[in-house]
Amino acid sequence: MSPRASNSSWKRAKHRLAHSIKLRMVLVFLLLAAAMTFVFITGAQKAFSIGWREAARPLLMDYVDHLVADITVGGGAPDLERARAITARLPLTVRITGPQVNWTSHPDQSPPDWLRDNPDDRDPRDREDGGGGKDWQRIFKRSTADGHSIEFGINGEAFERRPRMVGYALTALLVLTLLAFLYVRRLLRPLDAIQAGARRFGAGDFSQPIPERCLHGPDELGELAATINTMGQDIRQMLDAKRALLLAISHELRSPLTRARLNTELLPETAEVNPQREALLRDLQEMARLITDLLESERLAANHAALQREPVALEALAREAIGELQARHPEAARTALHAAPDLPTLQLDPARMRLLLRNLLDNALRHSAGAPLPPELHLSTEGQGIRIEVRDHGPGVPEEQIPHLAEPFFRPDTARTRSQGGVGLGLYLCKLVAQAHGGTFAVRNALPGLAVRVVLPSR
Repeated sequence: MSPRASNSSWKRAKHRLAHSIKLRMVLVFLLLAAAMTFVFITGAQKAFSIGWREAARPLLMDYVDHLVADITVGGGAPDLERARAITARLPLTVRITGPQVNWTSHPDQSPPDWLRDNPDDRDPRDREDGGGGKDWQRIFKRSTADGHSIEFGINGEAFERRPRMVGYALTALLVLTLLAFLYVRRLLRPLDAIQAGARRFGAGDFSQPIPERCLHGPDELGELAATINTMGQDIRQMLDAKRALLLAISHELRSPLTRARLNTELLPETAEVNPQREALLRDLQEMARLITDLLESERLAANHAALQREPVALEALAREAIGELQARHPEAARTALHAAPDLPTLQLDPARMRLLLRNLLDNALRHSAGAPLPPELHLSTEGQGIRIEVRDHGPGVPEEQIPHLAEPFFRPDTARTRSQGGVGLGLYLCKLVAQAHGGTFAVRNALPGLAVRVVLPSR
């Protein structure tokens, strides 16, 4: 693995650890198990080395005396058969030295530190007064009347062949840690469902609340899930009420607007009245377009927005949109259309795509006043889909306002003013149309001008 790949893997692992409660809890449990094991082993060693020595010394001395008496029956010479029987029965080593008998039960094992002949070879701690090798030498070494020396030691091989308590203790701690982690993981399992539910609510999908299994029990996670469900329902009711109010107002305004337009058209066509009559008709038309855009934005913003898909040739649809705009923008005829020759025919909603093209071109035309070049419309292939890009050569917008251009009713407060028309719904509708078709929408400064790109997938 290369250093770069290793560094990337480490960064990903570090990121997951920093953002995952479960992984951090695993690490805490492992550290806790290691700490408990260390404390247990260290404490046991300390208790044995300090407390056990003092408590067991009298018993050991009596027991060693009993063993020596068993080996030297009647105080005579050591009996090797009895010594062998003792080492076979007990995890001990026996060394006998003297004028008649020189024997070691385990010649392959070195004597303990406290039995070494050279005191300089002993551990420095064994040379300390009160706890060193001399005290233990008095316990495990005896001299007989006939000049023999009998030394006892611990048979390490016997202990190695038996299961050790330290291993059992460590295994038990690890098993308990694993059981504790599994239990905590089960307790935290509702967090996954709560996270998924919060994401659905954030995306505007309130049809599926957090599952009921996360609400059982009076614990904090159950209360959190219930609270988020209640919050989601409240937000849904608020959005539904807002949408219903907007739709009701839009529908109710259509009738008086129609009557006002009819009455305006019936005004006498005289030199004095015509200017006011034309201005009033333009305002009424703008209000009618605003209502239409509001209704369309609510339809497209809904999760169940229905598209009437059919095979659509975008180049022909673009030429139709340019022709329709010439009634309001005579300079629309100068729009430069660049269409790739191999454009595929996609399954699209022709009415919504006509709305998208008309709004993009209208936006570009309104902000190309005084520009040296006309707006450009580019149609090209993008994988199996089509890329639509409309660019003007106007002043553009400040870079910090780019992310807000597709928000409803947003209008830049510098280059794009109210006098240039529009209410801030054009690009918002284009974004909704692109997303309803499963596409993407992006805006950037083209320097000069503004470029809006829409990518539509094949399906």
